[in-house]
Amino acid sequence: MTSPGGTPATTPIGSRAEAEGFVAMVCFKHGPPRLHGVELEWTVHHAEDPRRPLDADRLRTALGAHAPATLVPGSPQLPLGRGALVTVEPGGQVEISCPAAASVAGLIDDTAADAAELTALLRTADLVPGDHGLDAHRTPRRILTVPRYAAMERAFQRLGPHGPRMMCSTAGLQICLDAGEADQTALRWRALHDLGPALVALFANSRRRAGSDTGWASARTEATFGTYAPFTEPPSLDGDPAAAWARMAMEAPVLCFRRGDRWDAPRGLTFGAWADGELPGDQPTYDDLAYHLSTLFPPVRARGYLEVRYLDAQPGDGWIAPTLLLTALMSDPAVLGDVLAAAEPAAGRWFEAAREGLEDKLVRQAAEDVVELGARVLDRTGADTELIDEVATRLHRIVDETHGRRAS
Repeated sequence: MTSPGGTPATTPIGSRAEAEGFVAMVCFKHGPPRLHGVELEWTVHHAEDPRRPLDADRLRTALGAHAPATLVPGSPQLPLGRGALVTVEPGGQVEISCPAAASVAGLIDDTAADAAELTALLRTADLVPGDHGLDAHRTPRRILTVPRYAAMERAFQRLGPHGPRMMCSTAGLQICLDAGEADQTALRWRALHDLGPALVALFANSRRRAGSDTGWASARTEATFGTYAPFTEPPSLDGDPAAAWARMAMEAPVLCFRRGDRWDAPRGLTFGAWADGELPGDQPTYDDLAYHLSTLFPPVRARGYLEVRYLDAQPGDGWIAPTLLLTALMSDPAVLGDVLAAAEPAAGRWFEAAREGLEDKLVRQAAEDVVELGARVLDRTGADTELIDEVATRLHRIVDETHGRRAS
């Protein structure tokens, strides 16, 4: 990130207003919606016993030259065969992110190939990827020792148990979409949020945590929202999303104060206060601002594009169905009105969706309508007919299985 006019990222920021204006400008980049991205994350387990604490040395051996520097200092972090980079989360969760693509079909093919390659790498060390959005077998345990995660863990621990769970025990599916033309951005932002509860419930699979039933359909969502409320919860959707996002970024606490070896921030320091001179003699830079933005974890994150973060990781190739569904629903401005209407019964019912899943009547109604609409527009993704039929069948099966459970 560079400051206005292309000056270096090390340039000090003069005020909160300056920082806020810059965030609003760079986090919502406008243009025709063209590119798509997906990031897959998994918890990692010993094949012989998923309850056994992850052996960091074994993970290093498995990833080899693909490991990130946070796990193996000095690693070249070579991409996988189709271009995905491998990253590792604090508890040893592995994640792949392929380059953004204009072709949804190509993105799915490339991501599937790199996911298979990663799985093969893990198996060389008798490790396997998890099947759920939350570690069903183990309590949180951080294996990365870098200052970022140590500071975040200490900040989150002061607030309760959810932060360490989010950092070390959760795994998500992230879908990335362009913000769209300036006159469509607010509508796309709202649609992604209004769809959230229905999609959380449709793909919830993280009921168990460390061997126990949590009572939540998506306990991963529970952990994320509970990490640092309200900054990990859904935002207000009133007004200009860019201005609201920038305001939230300024009001969010600084989690990583990158000065010295220990990055703990002064308690209560927000980025806006820091930019306004709260710490005499230490003004934040644009590089500090970019880093601060990387520590925000709401359900949808603005990064120039829109990063949907509210879905549980899916087993096997299960990630393809939500990816195709969401990209289809967001594929055409002419469809967004129908999307909002389908999602409306459950709009804002995030906690009901996370707790009850499709057992919540309004969430289930929205999920049924969203699936019905999505199945009609899946062909707009450009995927082949066989895959479209397979995904439509899978989506309808999820809804039908819920009806079956209620009837029994």
